[in-house]
Parts: sequence; structure tokens; C-alpha cells
Amino acid sequence: MESVSNTVGRRRESDIGPRWPWRLLLLSLTALLIAAIVSLLAAEARTSRWQARELSRFAADLDYTLATGPSDRLQFPRHGPFDQRFGYVDLPRFQARLEERGYEVAAQVRFSPALYDYASRGFYVPYAEKTRTGLTVEECRGHPYYAARYPRRHYPHFAAVPDLALESLLFIENRGLLDTTHRYANPAVDWPRFARAALSQVGRALELEGQSAGGSTLATQMEKFRHSPGGRTASPREKLRQMLSASVRTYRRGAETLTARQDLARDYLNSVPLAAAPGYGEVHGLGDGLWVWFGADFDEVNRLLEPAFAAPEELPQRGQALRRVVALMIAQRRPAWYLNGGRDDLEHLTDSYLRLLHEARLVGGELRDAALAQRLEFRDFDSDPVTHRLPSDKGRQVARAQLAGLLGLSFYDLDRLDLEASTTLNGALQSEVTDYLARLADPQVAAELGILGHRLLDAERTAEVTYSFTLYERSEAGFLVRVQTDNTGQPFDLNESSKLELGSTAKLRVLATYLEILAELHAQYRPLTPEALGVVPVDRQDALSRWVIDRLRAEPELSLEALLAEAMTRRYSASPYERFFTGGGEHTFSNFNRQDDRRRPTLEEALRESLNLPFVRLMRDIVNHHIYHHPDRRRLLEDDDHPLRMLYLSRFADQEGQVFLSRFWREYRSLAPQARLETLFEGVRPLASRLAAAHRYVLPDADLATFRAFLRERLGDAVPEERIERLYHDYGPGAYDLNDQGYVARIHPLELWLVGYLHTHPQATYRELVAASTAERQHVYEWLFTSRHRGARDSRIRTLLERDAFDEIHRRWARLGYPFERLVPSLATAIGSSGDRPASLAELVGIILNDGERLPTLRIDGLHFAADTPYETRLAPVRDAGERVMAPEVARTLRAALTQVVEAGTARRLAGSFTTRDGTPLALGGKTGTGDNRIETRGHSGQLLDSRARNRTATFVFFLGDDHFGTLTAFVPGRGADDFDFTSALPVQILKGMEPILTRHLRQGCDHSAASGLMVSSDRERPTPGA
Repeated sequence: MESVSNTVGRRRESDIGPRWPWRLLLLSLTALLIAAIVSLLAAEARTSRWQARELSRFAADLDYTLATGPSDRLQFPRHGPFDQRFGYVDLPRFQARLEERGYEVAAQVRFSPALYDYASRGFYVPYAEKTRTGLTVEECRGHPYYAARYPRRHYPHFAAVPDLALESLLFIENRGLLDTTHRYANPAVDWPRFARAALSQVGRALELEGQSAGGSTLATQMEKFRHSPGGRTASPREKLRQMLSASVRTYRRGAETLTARQDLARDYLNSVPLAAAPGYGEVHGLGDGLWVWFGADFDEVNRLLEPAFAAPEELPQRGQALRRVVALMIAQRRPAWYLNGGRDDLEHLTDSYLRLLHEARLVGGELRDAALAQRLEFRDFDSDPVTHRLPSDKGRQVARAQLAGLLGLSFYDLDRLDLEASTTLNGALQSEVTDYLARLADPQVAAELGILGHRLLDAERTAEVTYSFTLYERSEAGFLVRVQTDNTGQPFDLNESSKLELGSTAKLRVLATYLEILAELHAQYRPLTPEALGVVPVDRQDALSRWVIDRLRAEPELSLEALLAEAMTRRYSASPYERFFTGGGEHTFSNFNRQDDRRRPTLEEALRESLNLPFVRLMRDIVNHHIYHHPDRRRLLEDDDHPLRMLYLSRFADQEGQVFLSRFWREYRSLAPQARLETLFEGVRPLASRLAAAHRYVLPDADLATFRAFLRERLGDAVPEERIERLYHDYGPGAYDLNDQGYVARIHPLELWLVGYLHTHPQATYRELVAASTAERQHVYEWLFTSRHRGARDSRIRTLLERDAFDEIHRRWARLGYPFERLVPSLATAIGSSGDRPASLAELVGIILNDGERLPTLRIDGLHFAADTPYETRLAPVRDAGERVMAPEVARTLRAALTQVVEAGTARRLAGSFTTRDGTPLALGGKTGTGDNRIETRGHSGQLLDSRARNRTATFVFFLGDDHFGTLTAFVPGRGADDFDFTSALPVQILKGMEPILTRHLRQGCDHSAASGLMVSSDRERPTPGA
């Protein structure tokens, strides 16, 4: 048994023995394999050779192309501080806004399939990103007109960066970035640093003590502050996105990365965020950081950091320059803290890093000591604010304002967009006209131009007049603004933003409405036979319908053009001796020249010589046509039992009541509760019954003792005690209605109601008052509903019908470019009381010049977003045929009438001033207007007690030839306007003096080679314009 057991044991030993070498071999091979993998990974971590090859191949397919029309394959970024600042995030919104405002996408980028997939996965699109951009505007010939650049100071190329600035950055943030021993290095990943950061995050998760370490390289930091949401790394996922995006961005130009790494260092210095400064906004880049935070000149700092250019005695200045640079490189880690509340911490850290830079032999001992001896001196933003120099030229202001309005942005955000825009303005002409208007303040220049004299200017007051000028050019794309300027030097634009009484220019709008109505009546009645026309019911007040019917009955084949020509020969009296019921009351009007009072001119003559009364009467015919041409409205005035009359009277009561309520609200709203009562009672005649009626209504809860004290205070012992008690009960709540109570107190019932309501609702707003007084307003006018005097009802219904007519007239005017929401419902609108705007008048002349078609008015004719980026988008105005808003026959009739104003009318001094190249007089036309917005005070019998002008205007709206038109306005605001008596002869004469300037540029047009040197940056002075 023993031998058997031994034999078995020996067999087992022989079976096991030979396997151990195989297992050792296997383990050795595994170890070698692991070592090889580790070695390969270590080599890859050092050289990045494999990822350089693979990522460069991958990045090569991430391309894009620009093609016409809107893109069907494009992904805009959704977040990221730089993407937001440059406008890339908002580009879809900008595009939608512009399309709503008459623009269309002319060209846009298309992503390749690979890039579209890459972006769809949330990675940041790789391309040559801009570190410096901003709004640029070109004028119509392609010359730079305005430029805003942010940051304003930057390094244009890597060689411009001083070694000390570069080495300070790399030592603090990314020491191995520019290692030249590895051609393929990936700057997005510093593996040792990344490992330390990962371990520190694990330690933090396990709540282990120890300092947290950061793993960001300059490349990933740039991805973070450019593209990550909020400029932050919110999660490990976001960190990986930054690393991968930065890696692909690095290798997009090929496998070798030294140039990319150098550009990365330069771009970081140019774009690093350095918080926001008061009065300046966000600060980016070392250059702007030095200037904004320390008031240091960027070029001087760079010179001091270059040993070859700095003198030995400038060592303290060199130390200060280095200290500031190092401080900003540290501050970028927490800029909002270090550059504001944490400045002491920043000083200590700067000292530490200066010593470390010396220990690393990057800074010499003398320079270190010089830097340590300095302290950071921050700019005092109160005593030394960072100022922006805004463009003073009106054209540049107009272009920026138009862009800001189109995009819905502030000027601050607009100037930081990656946007190239083109304006229709002619830069050279704009400058010359602006200078010409400015020189009119010189009495000697004014005398040379012939604008001194009767109904012009006095030599002593030439500097007090504001001038505004616009010039448009008609084109297939629209009405192009070539000049828009004034002599104010202020951002407010008189042409587009004002509401002025422009006097007789309104006659052009009235005449256009008159001719439009006749054209409509011609279209309505011409198909009818003379017999049918004879039985058409026409109210005797509808003179326009009657005239058209009579002419068509006499000449059935009368063309529209012939009818309109005859319409211009219709005569209207110029007599001022009629009282006109309009606007709810009686009014009289006068002509400028009393010698015209006995005339009965044709409309053509009245327009040519700008007579007032014929146009007042023409406006009355227009209003009457809108009232009496509709059968229902005719019956409303004829039949006192018409069911609609009560509705009209109720509407009148509501509107008229609100007028009174508004007046009383303005009087009482700023008073304290007790002061309101005192003001009301002081207006009551001191009679017991009147005081009692007022007191008992506004203070219905007052007891007898309070009431007694009130009367005793005002009337003494004159009222017996028995009468006091009787008055207290007789005028108590419910004894009389509001009308009767107001009648007894001799106070307007709505004033009584308002004071009483405010006493119980002291915080009420005007809107609440209107809502609460609906029934009272109707009740106050109850007498109107029940009066036996039908004339009272008729006059008020007529007032409402007149308002309705003016609403319809307003719709006509608005279609022709009238800018305001309503017209004053009075015949005075015919001579300018509703106000107007110079730019809107010019648009009307443009419509006339364009045979009745309204084209868009363009100041911006191109927007080029994100040039040379994956988000590039170009937009241009939509080219269409325009909108027909006026019959061509009407437009031609108006144009002929305007020509007469220049040839023989109020603008005749301009006749023959403009000629073509061969000396032929240029076709000119226009309309003059003078307004003084005068406030007159009259006595009970109508005598004039006082008359004062609130402002004075004189305007000439004109056309020059077939394609150019515009306005010139002279304006004096305020009480000083009473000292001026100039008329529209002033702007006509000024335009005549402008002829050499206009003729030269109009003949040149907007040829791109016509001029040069018009560049004006946002931080440069405007060039002196030509004389």
C-alpha cells in the first residue's frame, strides 16, 4: 500500500511540475502587454501622434459652404458668452425679425453632413474663431463709414506678444503649451494635470482633506468662456465636451500643432474675460484690461516689457508694467472678485507669482524687485471714467439707430455684434451737407446765400435756427435714403422722430385725398348710363359726388385723367368771413396775404400760391363726402327717431365726459385729500345752499356737527341754526341726483363726483376713475337725450360724424405714409394742425414720383452676419414691385401741380437752379409750408387777448428730376420762436444755395470709386467735411 501511495504521489508531482513555466510565461506576457500599452499610452500622452493623425482626418470632414438662399442644414449655437456677444445665438431671432421687416436671406452657410452630425451631438463647431469683432457699416459706395472694435486693443499676431507677457501667462496657466519637442502635441489635454484634477475631485467626493486642483488648459478654458453655458464648467460631461471640442479645433488645420498652439496663446491674451467695469461694460483681453482697470497705455506697456526698447532708468515703470500683466493673468481665474472686492488678495498673489517667476528664471532679480516695490493702482471710475466717443455725425447715428431698431438691441449690444452692414447713405454728400447746414449760423455765409431779409432771417439770430435735411433716391429696391442730417449735433432726429406743425404742406395731403376720392367716384359711376346717373340719390351736402355725376352725365366717355385735370380747375372761395362749425365749435381761418381774401382761385392756383381758405373749404367737401355719401349716415341726421341716434348721443356723452374728467383729474391728482376738499370749496360762491350741496355730496357721511362747523367757518353766524339743520337734511344723500346737486352748487357734476370719489378712493388711478364714472358720464348728459331742442342733438351727432370722417381720412393718409395714429378732427387739419413729419412728407412725394407705388424706405440695404464663420448669413431687402397706394393718374396730376409751385408759385426762386449735364433745366417740384403752432387767447366777445408761438417751422418738400426727392426744414423751438417771422422762402433759398453740392454728387451717384477716406471709428474724431 505504501509503494502504491508513493507511486501516485510521484505521478501527481510529475503532472504538476511542468505547468508552472507556462503560467509564468502567461503572466509575463500579460505584464509585458500591459507595460507595452502603458508605454504606448505614455508615449501618446507625450507626443499625441496617434490622436493627431486620427483627429486631423476627422476634422477634415467638418466643413461648411456658403450658398444662396436660406440654409436647410445649419445649427446655431444655443449658449456661450462669446456666441451670445457676437450674435450667433440670436441669429435665428434676428433673421425672423428682419424677414418681418422686409428682408430676406440672400446667402447662408450649409454644414457638411459630418459637421451637422457633430454639432447635433452638442460639440462646439471647429473654425478659426475671431477674438476681435464688432459692428462695421459701409456707406453706399462701399467705403467704411462706422466701425466699433472689441476689444479695442489687441495683439495682431503671435510675434507682437512680448516674451514677458507670454511667459507670465504660460507659467501661471499652461507651462508646457509651447514645447517645441513635440510637433503633434494636443494642447487641450495636460495628462498629469488632468490626473491630479481627477484625483482631487474624487477626494472632494469622498470628503477627504486637500486642496482642489484644476485640470483646465488654455484650450479648454477658451472653450469654456467662449461656448459653455454661462462660461462655466457645470459638470464632468461639460468638461469632456470642452476637451474634445478643443482637440478637434486644434487639429482642424493638420496634425502638427505648434502654429495652432501659438495662436491659442495669442487668442487667449486677446480675449480672456476680465469682468465688467463701470461705464464700460464687459472687459476682454489683456490690452483692454490694462486700459480699463489701470488706465495703462497698451502700447507703452508692451514697449516696457521688451528689454531692447526700455531704458535702464525706466526700471520702476517696467516693474509696474509687469506687475499689472501678472495681476491680470491671475485675476482671470475669478475676475469679478479680484478686480473689485478682492484687490488685496490679488496684490498678495501677484507678489507670490513674481517671486516664483524669478525662481523659474523667467524674470531677473532687478525686475522682480522693481515689480514687488510697486502697488496696483486701479482706475477711479468716478473721477476718471472710461468714456466712449460716440459718432457725432447724424448719418452714423441714423445708421446705428436703424440697425438697433431692426434687431431689437441696445447700442451696447449692437456694437459688439459680428456684423457688417451697408447703409444707403452717401457718406461724402452727407458730410458736405452737414457742414453746409452748420455754416448757415455764420451771418456772413447767410448773407452770401441770400437768407437774410424780410420773411427770412436777421443777421443777429442766424445761429438760433435748426435745419434738417433729407434726400432720397428712387430705385427698384425702394426709396433709398442718401442724406439724413441736421445741424443740432444731437442724437434726436428731427426728420424721423418729431411731430411738427408743417403748415401748408398738409395741403398736398388734402389734395391727394380729394383726387383719390374723385378717382374712386369715376370708377363707381362711369359704367352707368347718363339716364342711370340721373336717378342716383346724392345728398346736397356731398358736392364731390354731385360734381363727378354731373361731369359724367355731360361727357359719358370722360377719362379719369381728363376728369382730374378738370378737378384742378374747380374754384373755391378764399374769403375768410365765414364761420366754420368744426371740431365741436365755431372757427374762423385766414389767408397769409389779405389781398387774396376776395379771390376765388382754382385749386391749382390755390396750391401754387398756398392759399388757406380754399383748402379749408375743400377739406369740408371731403368730410361731407365721407358723411353724406353713405345713406345710413344721411338718415341719421334727417330722422330724429332713427335708432342709431341714441347710440351716437351716448357715445358723445361718454367721450365728452372723459374730456371733462381728464381736465379735473389733472387739477386734483397731485393734491392731498384735505387739499382737494379745500380747493373744491374755495371755488364755491359763499352761499349757504351752494356750500351745503357741495359738502353733503363729497362728504355724505359727515355728521351734523361737522357740517355746522364747516358752514360756520365760511359764513360765520349769518345762517340760523334751524336753517343749518334743514340744509343738512335737504341736501343729504339721495335728496338730489348728481346733476341737480352740481347745479345747486354751481360746480360741474363730474368735478363734484371726482372729488367725492377720490376722497373715498385716494389711491385711484385715472383708468379706475374712467371705469367707475361710466354711468355718471351718461347721467350728466341726460338732458341731451330728453331735450326738445333737436338742434342740440344734431350738432353733437354732426361732431361725431365729423370725427368718423376724419378716421376714414386718416386711413387714407396712413396708406400714403402719414406717421401718427390720428388726425385732429377739425378742418384746421387742412392747413397743418394735425402735425406731420419731414421724412413722411418726403415719402409721399416719393410715391407721387413713383406713379403711385409705395416702396419701402431703406436706410440699411444689407446685413452680413458672422462673415467667414459657420454661421455666416447675408440678408438683403426683398425686391418686389411695391404696393399700389395711388392711381397713376392721381400721381401724375399731383406731380404736375407740384411742378407749378416751383415754376410760378411759392417756390419760384428755385426755378432753373438745377440743370442736367447739357444745361437743360431739371424738372423740379415741391410744396412749401410754414407753421408756428400758435396759442391764442381770446375774450368773451372773441377779441384776441394774446398770441404766442410755441415753435416755428418752415418746410419745403421737393423732388429733383425723376429719381431724387426730399425735405428741408427750418425750425425754432420754444418761446423764442415769437421773435422769428421767416416763411418757407427760407428753406427754398437754402436748397438753392445747396445746388453745387447736390448737383456734383447726384451726377456721380453712388459709384464705389467716387470718393475715399470716409472711415470714422467709434473712438476717432469725425473728419472735417468739405466746405
